[in-house]
Amino acid sequence: MTPVLAFDIETVPDIAGIRRVHDIGPAVDDAGVLAWFAQRRRMATGSDFMPHHLQKVVAIACALRDGGGLHLWSVGEPADGEAELIRRFFDGIERYTPQLVSWNGGGFDLPVLQHRALIHGIPAARYWDWGDDNREFKFNNYLSRYHTRHLDVMDVLAQYQPRANAGLDAMARLCGFPGKIGMDGGEVAAAIAAGRIADVRSYCECDVLNTYLLYQRFRLMRGEVDADEYAREIALARERIAASGEQHWLEFIARWGT
Repeated sequence: MTPVLAFDIETVPDIAGIRRVHDIGPAVDDAGVLAWFAQRRRMATGSDFMPHHLQKVVAIACALRDGGGLHLWSVGEPADGEAELIRRFFDGIERYTPQLVSWNGGGFDLPVLQHRALIHGIPAARYWDWGDDNREFKFNNYLSRYHTRHLDVMDVLAQYQPRANAGLDAMARLCGFPGKIGMDGGEVAAAIAAGRIADVRSYCECDVLNTYLLYQRFRLMRGEVDADEYAREIALARERIAASGEQHWLEFIARWGT
């Protein structure tokens, strides 16, 4: 079977990057830099949301479904820097050539990873293969929005119309899955500042499992699997996290119910 890799990332503002881009010296502390930039963004765009290239990756979670079962993990070690996390992620694509699955990965996760990989000089030949010398990738690659080698489930369900987008938490709950556990994206920066990287990694892992479960529901809807196979995939996910004994998975199971 073709490996399926669902993924999700967590980010914080790249304050050092803001300093570099805008020539802000040490006389202004980090809080001041962030406040200044947020105000600048609000005036320019009406939102203080950080642009993709200034989002620093602090966690990447993956759910890999292959012939060996379902594997859930956070990339790298808690102490690893951004460059190492991104390198490991793209190394996995190089190794497995998986079907990528995301929720808003085309709108957020992948553009962030692409910009940050460029900043760090991280090679990712398989990922960037447009098919110039490979017919298989010419008609189905990771980069074209309407190709399926990367399936952004949110984007597909919205018919590629941003006004029809739905959030991961809402759709997971509506489909009977637990939704977000522990925090939401707006709390990640504060958690990192408080040294709670383990909590952020756990939160990211829960998001990626919600994404994977919604992908399985999508496969059922489009007739790729029947009801029995869908039930087996969902049962496999339950068994996998129940066996781990980790606190966030115990909470996930408790929230999931029957």
